[in-house]
Amino acid sequence: MTMPPTPPKLQIARLDSRNPHFARDLQALRSQDALAPPEVAQTVAEILHQVRQRGDAALLEYSRQHDRHTAASIAELEVPPDQLAAAAAQLDPDLRRALQQATQRIEDFHRRQLQQSWSYRDNSGNRLGQQVRALARVGIYVPGGKASYPSSVLMNAIPARVAGVDEIIMVSPAPNGTPNPAVLAAAHLVGVDRVFQIGGAQAVAALAYGTASLPAVDKIVGPGNIYVATAKQLLYGTVGIDMLAGPSEILIICDGHTPPDWIALDLFSQAEHDEQAQAILISPDAPFLDQVAAAMQDLLPKMHRAAIIRQSLQAHGALIRSENLDEAIALANRLAPEHLELSLANAESYLPQVQNAGAIFLGPHTPEAFGDYCAGPNHVLPTAGTARFASPLGVDDFQKRSSIIGCSPSGAQELAKIAATLAHAEGLQAHALAAERRSASS
Repeated sequence: MTMPPTPPKLQIARLDSRNPHFARDLQALRSQDALAPPEVAQTVAEILHQVRQRGDAALLEYSRQHDRHTAASIAELEVPPDQLAAAAAQLDPDLRRALQQATQRIEDFHRRQLQQSWSYRDNSGNRLGQQVRALARVGIYVPGGKASYPSSVLMNAIPARVAGVDEIIMVSPAPNGTPNPAVLAAAHLVGVDRVFQIGGAQAVAALAYGTASLPAVDKIVGPGNIYVATAKQLLYGTVGIDMLAGPSEILIICDGHTPPDWIALDLFSQAEHDEQAQAILISPDAPFLDQVAAAMQDLLPKMHRAAIIRQSLQAHGALIRSENLDEAIALANRLAPEHLELSLANAESYLPQVQNAGAIFLGPHTPEAFGDYCAGPNHVLPTAGTARFASPLGVDDFQKRSSIIGCSPSGAQELAKIAATLAHAEGLQAHALAAERRSASS
């Protein structure tokens, strides 16, 4: 009887903070270049130029080339509302129920982020305040290449709806003209207004510039591949963007008391996104790291996306031994991960020490997967260390603020003295005179 071949051993980096070369090794682990290679940037720039100059014709050509469509017009790539409704009606009941439950939880969370207009009058009777308005039209990009993500529809569209956006345009590639039914159903459930089976840099360009068939938007949100990310980067200023998102990443800090297979699967949950994803585990318990490594070796052959997981972990993953949990938190702050799991018995006591993370998951019963789908907070998060200064996608990304200033006669006299003094100091005569005229007429 022929025995099945033994799977090759998973080769994942092992680091130890006591090693004199640890700082160098850690930096090498985190040195993924966030910028696109020159050839990618050049290709994307040409796509943007063609779509801007030729509109629908260029958009259709690129869609045929990259997504293997046979459509004769962009109108054929727009999914009619009745097809969206049919996709929702025909969805597996359990999946439809899960989408509805997730929708409710995500909406409940994001409603708490909603900003309101406000104003007040100071002691001189001046009115000062802030007027909050929703963006008029936004575009959401939903990936559709290696996998389909109805959860991305929810996470991008729901905060836009909560903010009060008038129109949501969704673009998502449908290779060979076959859109994912769950993605279409999700779009229907959350009230996306128009859906186009278009992806890649050309879809981002169309949203930014507008074409005869696809209207220009005020902001583009949602993750995509390196071509999509590069297009967003090049178009910033022409259109608003949410963030420059890189490959997905997770960092887990564990005290050694969580079952090793739980941690192994949590690491896999990010590694299975694509080969560039990063999964790191830090623990002061060296034997526990060995147990997790063994669990990964055992579980990997059973994974549907085993090849992607293996490549991701071997190229970008690591098991790191720290001196203690305080040092583990300090390392996490240096890395500023997209997802940070504190798989600790007393996780909440360490929360005040966390300075940089896109999303923080507290305790061994809180896998990152809950955040991806249904916990409530958004799963569109800063990556590649940008959690040092950036935040998750939220309702405020779909609102804009205008400052309000209205002076009373006595208030104008008071402010004129301050403004004129500062304007003269800056050498801006017209500023000073404009202020002084108000003082003279008060």
